[in-house]
Amino acid sequence: MNETKDYMIRATAADGFIRAFAATTRNTVETARQHHNTSPVATAALGRLMTAALMMGYDMKNDPDLLTIRINCDGPIGGLLVTADRSGHVKGYVHNPDVMLPPNAKGKLDVGGALDLGVLSVIRDTGLKEPYIGQTILVSGEIAEDLTYYFANSEQVPSSVALGVLMNRDNTVRQAGGFILQLMPGAPDEVIDRLEKKIGTLDSMTAMLDRGMTPEDVLNLILGDMDLEINEHQECSFFCNCNKHRLEQALISIGKKDLEEMIREGKDIEMECHFCSKKYSFTVDELKTLLEKAK
Repeated sequence: MNETKDYMIRATAADGFIRAFAATTRNTVETARQHHNTSPVATAALGRLMTAALMMGYDMKNDPDLLTIRINCDGPIGGLLVTADRSGHVKGYVHNPDVMLPPNAKGKLDVGGALDLGVLSVIRDTGLKEPYIGQTILVSGEIAEDLTYYFANSEQVPSSVALGVLMNRDNTVRQAGGFILQLMPGAPDEVIDRLEKKIGTLDSMTAMLDRGMTPEDVLNLILGDMDLEINEHQECSFFCNCNKHRLEQALISIGKKDLEEMIREGKDIEMECHFCSKKYSFTVDELKTLLEKAK
């Protein structure tokens, strides 16, 4: 396997009472940074959320299923949105990619300060009439703790979430990744105690990745003495499925009045995809064609 590729794994341990996911996502997060020209703290926030979405999306049942995580917050980052499928594709953006803050008390990128107070929403679209939406308040804004709280409160699944993005001095992404560990109903106290003890001794996810550890190494370190079984492996990447047709539909949906105003101005317009910053141009004649479709 090409070690430079991002990937994630799914595993079980302790007779199925623990299930686990782990991922390495450096290239995915670096691609997002390049698309959005994010500041270091915005890169860290977006990278953590995309890594979590990849692992959670991987847990969806069917190929068309989509998982979206949205954070609405009061902090200077303004909010984030990411979406992932079960095939290892993720895309996302932050509302204010230029946010800059001094390091936090630990000397780390202050993601919690960038987000501040807010609400985290998880939307699972499985093709039913209404998607499932779970929500929780941000408990720290550091994202891993917020998702741990979300799993416990909205899904009643005791979990441990670790997410990290480590930056180089030139503001490129050095390491990124994470893990999600979850206890299944009926897990014996002994299993819970052993897991809690082990998690308490762990280094940060980025420190482990920076030492050359793989997702397999990380789960082996945590669960290797609890009959760990690695079940699946999935490559992952930043992927945006935008195209001109989708943007046409968006233009049609804004309504006749706005389209007529654009046509009256007599200038070509340019639209930009939120997720990947790709630009699409529409001539006045194209706008006239769309106006006909809007009628």
